[in-house]
Amino acid sequence: MAAGSVLGQEGGNRKLALGYDNFAVRAMGWKARQLIDYAVRLKVDTVFITDLDAFESLEEPYLQGVRRYAEGKGIQVYLGTWSVCPTSVSFRDNRGTADEHLRLGLRAAKTLGSPVLRVVLGNGGDRLTDGGIEARIEDTVKVLKGVKSLCEELEVKVAMENHAGDMHSLELVTLVEAAGPDFVGVNLDAGNAVWTLETPISNLENLGKYVLTTSLRDTRVWPSENGVTMQWVAMGEGMVDWKAYFKRFSEICPKAPVQIETISGFNREMAFNKEEFWKAWPKGKPASLEAFKAWAAQGKPMKARRQDGKEATQAFQLSDIEKSIAYCKSIGLGLKG
Repeated sequence: MAAGSVLGQEGGNRKLALGYDNFAVRAMGWKARQLIDYAVRLKVDTVFITDLDAFESLEEPYLQGVRRYAEGKGIQVYLGTWSVCPTSVSFRDNRGTADEHLRLGLRAAKTLGSPVLRVVLGNGGDRLTDGGIEARIEDTVKVLKGVKSLCEELEVKVAMENHAGDMHSLELVTLVEAAGPDFVGVNLDAGNAVWTLETPISNLENLGKYVLTTSLRDTRVWPSENGVTMQWVAMGEGMVDWKAYFKRFSEICPKAPVQIETISGFNREMAFNKEEFWKAWPKGKPASLEAFKAWAAQGKPMKARRQDGKEATQAFQLSDIEKSIAYCKSIGLGLKG
């Protein structure tokens, strides 16, 4: 099918940029230039380097060299880092305070030519901390507001991800609106939506107007004893109707790149039939639950796919991202032939 028909635009003249998130090939241990070289091999438009450890240095001359290298290869670098919530169970102080970490990342993004810096609040464990996810959102907003003037000076926006079950999409909307949507937006993760009991399409509808970039993967989900069980899979191997998804995506966030982050092989049960599960949701079950359950009811069980050893894991990760990129191109994504 032609790109124009998939994206709902004649001739595909507003095609979506396509790239990959380096977490998809984390077992390779590649540094920035190797990640750029792999983007060239995949014939994609972008590489999303979501870990500062992928850089041999964060000094400006080194980062300028990485930027020149990427531009010479026709690759746009997007940059990310991890938790900037000082009270999150995920926060680490190896790069200073949350404010210092965020400022470091923003300056690195500017030097690399990345229009955004992806960050996260934390993970699902934050929902069980004192004050719950609302308190962690409040703490994160304080940190974000502290860098507004720097974001404006550098012309770099913060892209907050819905990450590892930390925030439902509607909770992420409250964070963005409280911080300021003029300089804070979203890194959309369709796979993580399942961990907060949302279908990927409803997650997109809620977050679409805030989306600055993405980390996407496909999902299979099915009913199980205590609720539902899910497994992330390569693009085109799961239950998401990607043609419909990207048609809608192109309507509400056409400037955001499609960046693939495959994380496959393990099963995770969402045990919402157990009362204990809802301790993380003290304000009640999300309105998205019934649609999510209906979607899951269409799925069939899938065995976990374990990889033993470094070489097997590397081969598995490379296979999944390459299959995913090929699928995305087959439905018309990407700016390159």
